[in-house]
Amino acid sequence: MRLEQVEAFLAVVETGSFQKAARLCQVTQSTVSRQVQALETELGLPLLHRQTTATLTVAGDRFLPHASRICREWRTAMMEIRELAEGKQTELCVAAIHSVCAYFLPPILQRFCSRRPQVQLRVTSLGSDRSLKVLRDGLVDVAIVMNNPRLTLSSEMVVRSLYWETVDVLMAANHPLTQYEEIPWEALSHYPHVVFKDGYGMQRLVQDAFAQLGQSFHAALELNTLDAFRGMVRQGRMISILPKSALLDADETLAVRPIAPDPCFPNLQREVVAVTSEDRLEIPPIAEFFELVCQEIPPLVVKLFPLSSPKSIENIKKI
Repeated sequence: MRLEQVEAFLAVVETGSFQKAARLCQVTQSTVSRQVQALETELGLPLLHRQTTATLTVAGDRFLPHASRICREWRTAMMEIRELAEGKQTELCVAAIHSVCAYFLPPILQRFCSRRPQVQLRVTSLGSDRSLKVLRDGLVDVAIVMNNPRLTLSSEMVVRSLYWETVDVLMAANHPLTQYEEIPWEALSHYPHVVFKDGYGMQRLVQDAFAQLGQSFHAALELNTLDAFRGMVRQGRMISILPKSALLDADETLAVRPIAPDPCFPNLQREVVAVTSEDRLEIPPIAEFFELVCQEIPPLVVKLFPLSSPKSIENIKKI
């Protein structure tokens, strides 16, 4: 069944004449006749009584509402796709890790909203692995996450590096580990850790580091908000290894220390990337937002915490 066959049938029903239907469809009368005959052949029953005025058969009467719905749905689909290509998308969904949502996205969201006020932004704070999953499932348009090549190395994925950042240790201001200017990995193994829930890239990064060093790692508590991390750590002996951008709001009740370099991990870091798909970059609002993120976040990173590591600075310069 072809759409022009259904349209020819509806035109005959509307005008009551094959000749008038041909003028309405801007084709020859013979073309309309062939299209309706082909439709009847495919359906297996005649749809029209061919008299002075064409009228519906029983089968034609049954088929008419379906034909009308088919053409209506097609016109709606065409209009929506055309508007999408013209940048008239009404909603844009973003998933991002907590630190990006808290510190880097607000000015970008304001700028995008001023440029495209007709687009409703929906931003969800999720762990990296979860963000990438909902991106792959088509539930969001852009993900800003800690890079996980296992999930981002795909031909349809577009991955842009935004910045690298080191990880530090968060603890109570009176914690025994505050005696260190740089805390050795071995010392970190003696205390219970507060970690992000499974599905967050930081948990995997920290656990892998301890495993490669052959050090024990005690994950005592799983949480998923930075406020909860700070609240638990300031209560006592628990510590947490977090990215630098997650430690910007540490107050006087908390202490932050870097981790002492080790031959295996001279500078434990995570890479934050923006991810979308090739087909989404065909949609103007998504492409515009993605480019805005890639252009604006690296300078914001340097402004919020100037990086002392030459390697980290060089990584940002390359973006």
